[in-house]
Amino acid sequence: MNSLTTAPGAPPATTARAAAPARAAADPYRPEFHFTAERNWLNDPNGLVYLNGTYHLFYQHNPFGTEWGNMSWGHATSPDLLHWDEQPVAIPCDEREAIFSGSAVFDEHNTSGLGAAGNPPLVAIYTSAYSDPSPLAGRQAQSLAYSLDEGTTWTKYSGNPVLDRASADFRDPKVFWYDGAGGSYWVMAAVEAVERQVVLYKSADLTNWQYLSTFGPANATGGVWECPDLFELPVDGKPGETMWVLIVNINPGGIAGGSAGQYFLGAFDGVEFRSESTVTEGLQQDGSRMREYGWLDWGRDYYAAVSFSGVADGRRIMIGWMNNWDYAGSTPTGGWRSAMSLPREVSLARLDGKMVLRQTPVDPFAGQESPSFSLGPQALASGIQQLPVAAAVARLDVVFQPGAATRVGLVVRAGAAERTVISYDVADGVLRLDRRKSGRADFHAAFPSVEAVAVPLRDGRLRLSVHLDRCSVEVFAQDGLATITDLVFPAEASTALAVFAEGGGAHLVALDVVGR
Repeated sequence: MNSLTTAPGAPPATTARAAAPARAAADPYRPEFHFTAERNWLNDPNGLVYLNGTYHLFYQHNPFGTEWGNMSWGHATSPDLLHWDEQPVAIPCDEREAIFSGSAVFDEHNTSGLGAAGNPPLVAIYTSAYSDPSPLAGRQAQSLAYSLDEGTTWTKYSGNPVLDRASADFRDPKVFWYDGAGGSYWVMAAVEAVERQVVLYKSADLTNWQYLSTFGPANATGGVWECPDLFELPVDGKPGETMWVLIVNINPGGIAGGSAGQYFLGAFDGVEFRSESTVTEGLQQDGSRMREYGWLDWGRDYYAAVSFSGVADGRRIMIGWMNNWDYAGSTPTGGWRSAMSLPREVSLARLDGKMVLRQTPVDPFAGQESPSFSLGPQALASGIQQLPVAAAVARLDVVFQPGAATRVGLVVRAGAAERTVISYDVADGVLRLDRRKSGRADFHAAFPSVEAVAVPLRDGRLRLSVHLDRCSVEVFAQDGLATITDLVFPAEASTALAVFAEGGGAHLVALDVVGR
């Protein structure tokens, strides 16, 4: 691929959001529409809940430094999933316990007794990682904290822990209310991480828990299992036909290396999850079937993804940690470290007789009257066609008809010696994201990489929606049937864009660049 520079006379990028906070000149990688803590370390999203018009994002946070440690629940709120206000630390660690990942629910009917009839509680269910001087030192068990002021202040439950298996790796409870033929009750999905198992429990009151069943090991087992989620979705938007989705995040052992999220599809009867999409059972020593598993994302930087509870109209919205444990502690971002992905609405689609997850990002540019730049239908000559528009923060919507060409694609965040390449190889039907020359890539040996996912053409066409932010590229292919999420750390001036083809016969059906 030839190098790119900004075209002479190209208009400057107009991509800064009006509501975005000012970025310091020394902080070029701070995203404009992905949540980051103002300072210090951030990892797994926790306690995702929607209540009275506000989305609450809690997250693993070190209040005291940019490295992992002192795990506490940070807190941010948003009216729209795009504009976030950071709040004070919600549940801090202390000398006896770190506050590991978990979930939050609005206990509307005060089943827990932690609120009152006129003031039901918001309840956080989290993992207590016990340390000295706790008598439970070395264990991980599930605990509660509750809030009577919609998440502003929190009180730890006096009877913690509420569920203890005397295990060192029992963590990450995701709790939801279940209504079914067998009854109505709270269900908890947690993991025995090292055993690669999801364990299910039920409770009438969030404080007393009864074992239901165990799922796993199955499919990808090359690392510990973490951050499960279990929810029901209609198939193709039809309420009369539903399936249950079990999310299981894994580290290492992801499809692109290191951290990743996988999913299973099946049935849940209130007691047991029965997978209908399992490819391999038991602990796997052979990775030859990895690409047959269901992956949430085929990039290297989408992990610990879980969904919000309480979202209106039954929508299922997920957020992931936009990083990878292989190099998370080394990213070159100064006094803050890590961001969340764009929120994604997930749905189930039937594709060629197979059920798959479809992911649609919450669009930062929704409602913008017109694109910053557009191209209509035209033939693509073999080579690179630089676009007369620049962008560091934008959405690119493009439809290719590869025809007889061998390869088509986009070049984004390009400069004199930098580029991130999104390419589609026609012969093998594979979409790739190449960040080996994307900018700062030398801070860890595992960072330079090429991600790949099989993407069949639909009616001979490839449809891509690419979301760019200051340090990330999120690619949604064929209307979200496959996604690739990767961090990139280019120079601030690397904003050139291009389309390309290799070989003749390709057509560009449409291209829109949308930014502010």
